Amino acid sequence: MKKSLLIVLMLISTIGTFAQKGKKTIKKNPPTNSVQWKKDHYIVDRDSAYADPRLAIKKLMGGNKRFIEGKSIKPRQDMQTIKKLENGQAPFATIVGCSDSRVPNEMIFDQGLGDLFIIRTAGQVSAAASYGSMEFAVLKLKTKLIVVLGHTECGAVAAAVDRPENVPGHIVTLINDIKPAVSKSRHFVGSPVNNAVRQNVIEQVKSLRDLDPILHQKYVDGEILIVGAVYDIHTGKVEFLEETLLDLPMKK
Repeated sequence: MKKSLLIVLMLISTIGTFAQKGKKTIKKNPPTNSVQWKKDHYIVDRDSAYADPRLAIKKLMGGNKRFIEGKSIKPRQDMQTIKKLENGQAPFATIVGCSDSRVPNEMIFDQGLGDLFIIRTAGQVSAAASYGSMEFAVLKLKTKLIVVLGHTECGAVAAAVDRPENVPGHIVTLINDIKPAVSKSRHFVGSPVNNAVRQNVIEQVKSLRDLDPILHQKYVDGEILIVGAVYDIHTGKVEFLEETLLDLPMKK
């Protein structure tokens, strides 16, 4: 009898041990919009980003970091936001990007409705209509950050590198605009196309900073910032180019 009781007690003890081991420790996530949650998701306040272009850059960097880490929060993408924007917009950044379908701006920066004012052409080559759109964003919408966004393996840049003959239609105007960047980067080490992509962004940033009558003066006075970045289609990462982040003007 005593032996049977001992066996029963041992079985109960063993079952209890296994039950304890089988319990999963449930880790509670910090509440959405808590200080810890914002830190974990690299959140920058939207109103602050709209007021300060340096914070706007940080906000874009944080959004891209969420995107490549699989932490996208897809903000302001609901019917409530649509209703809020019925009477106007206040984007915190203008993106001058390439038309390439592999570079969806709101997605790679994890932003939502009304956040980004986007101008897209092949090779992000700008002309009168693009310039007017940027000036509209600066003057009418009070957007203080312009980002020229190129991307690796760009077809328009590749065409400028290859210099094909008898280019049809208006495509030749895109190639001709990119050729100076190709010439400057021709002797760089590495991929001729991606070297030219990077140099093309740098040249376009310089061009916009010198564009009269509006962008140049606004930039010199520190009212707006114009910087460049390159999106890597292989990794999803956006690199803000150091050459375009140096010696940025302070607001007078």
